[in-house]
Amino acid sequence: MSNTDKNHQSNLDAALLALTLDRIAEHPLHLQLSESLRALVLTGHYGGQRLPASRVFAGELGVSRMTVISAYDQLIAEGYLIARRGDGTYIAKHLPHLVAPVSRPAPSTQMTRPFLPFHPGIPDQTAFPHRPWARHLERAWRAPEARLLAQADPFGWLVLRAAIAAHLAAWRGLDCVPEQVVITAGAWDGFDILSGAGLLRGQRLAMEDPGWPTLYRLIEHAGLRPVPLRIDTNGFVSTRIPERVANAVVTPSRHYPTGIAMPLARRLELLHWAKTQDGLIIEDDYDSEFRYQGQPLPSLAGLDGLRRVVYMGSFSKLLSPSLRIGYLVLPEAHLNPVRAYLSAIGARASLLPQPALASFMESGEFATHLRRMRRIYARRQAWLLQELTPVSDLLDLRPDATGMHLCLSLHPKLRAATTDQELAAQGATHGLSLRALSTQAKLPDPPQGLLLGYAGFTEEQLAQAASALVRLLRYSARHPGE
Repeated sequence: MSNTDKNHQSNLDAALLALTLDRIAEHPLHLQLSESLRALVLTGHYGGQRLPASRVFAGELGVSRMTVISAYDQLIAEGYLIARRGDGTYIAKHLPHLVAPVSRPAPSTQMTRPFLPFHPGIPDQTAFPHRPWARHLERAWRAPEARLLAQADPFGWLVLRAAIAAHLAAWRGLDCVPEQVVITAGAWDGFDILSGAGLLRGQRLAMEDPGWPTLYRLIEHAGLRPVPLRIDTNGFVSTRIPERVANAVVTPSRHYPTGIAMPLARRLELLHWAKTQDGLIIEDDYDSEFRYQGQPLPSLAGLDGLRRVVYMGSFSKLLSPSLRIGYLVLPEAHLNPVRAYLSAIGARASLLPQPALASFMESGEFATHLRRMRRIYARRQAWLLQELTPVSDLLDLRPDATGMHLCLSLHPKLRAATTDQELAAQGATHGLSLRALSTQAKLPDPPQGLLLGYAGFTEEQLAQAASALVRLLRYSARHPGE
């Protein structure tokens, strides 16, 4: 044995003598020993060195021989040790993983950080009905009925589809049957289904400008070409739709992001356009249940009688974005191609929450939750407007009868000093999530304004954020270009 080998063996013997085992720890002694030996092996300094005989090592550690044998056997099985018949147990050489563990930074928490004040479209997650939801979920899967374990309907759980149809009849004035409802995994899935089933004739789809930026990506992903059209003070203008465009997607009950409600005359014009073009309208009804003055406006699909309008809804804002459950309501003429498409590719929406959501809606707890949140959100909107009163000369502080965010236009005094995108960038440095209205548009000369979400934040959070925003706006108005 060379002097180097002798030194390594001596160092190993010293390290083995320093090992200690905790007899009152949760892990059994043989696991503690195997972990300690594995750590020694991973230092990479003892390859080829001989370990003490199991009887000797057990005496030194004050444990039973079986404890040492179990630890040795585990590490032999893992390839860290080699047993030589009649010669003892040795630490393996030349294993590629016998190196010191690489030090890596802790996992990033970026994706789990809380939403900053004024982030739009976020429901109050602390108000989610966790206990009732857990009860419905446990009841559905503790002893699932046979239909849940059978081949799934590509349109989704029928009981949930029936509950959605009942909800739409009561809240949105939409008369449909469960067979017309398709459960989706959200807006992306909904557009993919409509495109894949061949419902969208042609390659172009008219849409509102400004509008939901993600919608552009959804439309393009579906293989379509978005055609943005600038809205006016009454929302979408169907007479601006170019020729050879036979489809449109709109938010008539509450335009995103401005909050404009399309008047009846505009709705009738849009339906007439769809009839003359033999086209299809997709109605994205994303948060109209949260109406604070009177009943929610009737849906465009209800006005149409579900002939040329596909109604698109979601539970992301009504309950939680993590639920990932949405739905389509289809005209009867389009049911067969959609069923054929989904039968071929399979449904993407998870079946797991569907029976729980169905019973949650049937029990009346869903409607109770919506009424409760409608009161809370109305109070928060009024609170935010009151806190922003000091900058009424800089922002158009108009209340909104519906929704979860305010879209406040910049007054000329503020527009002369800065832009909404500059304000959004400055707000980020003050812990505010300000959405610039101009970033929601694709066409030139976009409107200037700020989107301020209030639904997901307490009155205290809104007051603090509003105070910071007031200071920011005042400073920006007094120091143009800074």
